[in-house]
Amino acid sequence: MSFLSLSEWGFKIVIGTLLASAFGIILGLVFKGIDRKIAAHMQARIGPPIRQPFRDVAKLFIKENIVPENAIPWLFNLAPIIGLIATISILLYLPIGGLNPLFGDKGDLILILYLLIIPSLAMVVGGFASGSPYATVGAQREMIVMMSYEFPLAITIIAIAWRLSSLVNGNVFSLATIVANPLWNNVGLLGFIGLILLLVVLVLVTPGELSKIPFDVPEAETEIAGGLLVEYSGRNLALFYLTDAVKTVVMGSLIIALFFPYNLSPLLGLNGYLANTVDILFYLLKLFIVIIFSITLIRVGVARLKIDQVVYTYWIPLTLIGLIGLVLLMMDARAFIPLGW
Repeated sequence: MSFLSLSEWGFKIVIGTLLASAFGIILGLVFKGIDRKIAAHMQARIGPPIRQPFRDVAKLFIKENIVPENAIPWLFNLAPIIGLIATISILLYLPIGGLNPLFGDKGDLILILYLLIIPSLAMVVGGFASGSPYATVGAQREMIVMMSYEFPLAITIIAIAWRLSSLVNGNVFSLATIVANPLWNNVGLLGFIGLILLLVVLVLVTPGELSKIPFDVPEAETEIAGGLLVEYSGRNLALFYLTDAVKTVVMGSLIIALFFPYNLSPLLGLNGYLANTVDILFYLLKLFIVIIFSITLIRVGVARLKIDQVVYTYWIPLTLIGLIGLVLLMMDARAFIPLGW
């Protein structure tokens, strides 16, 4: 690779990363505003304006950044930066609105699963580094919740990859392969039911990944005064807030890539910039629907669970549902005519 081409590649990576960062942050904050507005109306409240998350972040960035006396300063300040960087990095591997991801050929679902752990670990490290007993309890709870939802999440990924392995050659953990071969088009009735069960599992794993009600025990304000974020303020709290916003887009985009990778432009016979515009708008619609069903409706309709109930929910019912979905996909085996959706 020549110096010129290397420079062009580096410039493309930098610009692409900046665009992905801006896209994830802005879209995440917009959806947080929409989520709060819809949740308020469902509870017979007016709620804050949709732009309120932008105001919150701006206000936090101009406030004093306080480091507790008993904290480990460098670790306390580094944790939110690592969490945001890791979350933005995931966006570089996810297809968005029919556009190829920046690092689409350099990573797969296994890498994304590893990257998804880092923001939660950053919060755990930040909680322990703060020196607060409330944050320590929250960090311990966060680790327990992480260990709980990782198992059903892994089952979902493995089930999809295993079924895809009987249909195509190549890396079945690659998102490009999954997006190009939607399983809904290539399964029979048993496989269709199995995919629905796996979708339910991933939808219920999402609020656990994002520490939303009913799985927000690491931050339970009424129990541990804010949990692992209790000592964070100013810029550091704003970075964790942005991490949550971007991770919301990441989880929604992951569900879309695995289960709803369809675009409208091929159906409408569109090409060029018009096709890209239509596909991006269709992606935003899908993302809105996914976030409403996986976050808003669940947190409004269900009360916070206790830590033992969270573990039980993920390890027993959701794991069993995921295993049933896996078995149904195995039984499907493409031995009969697919439904042809």
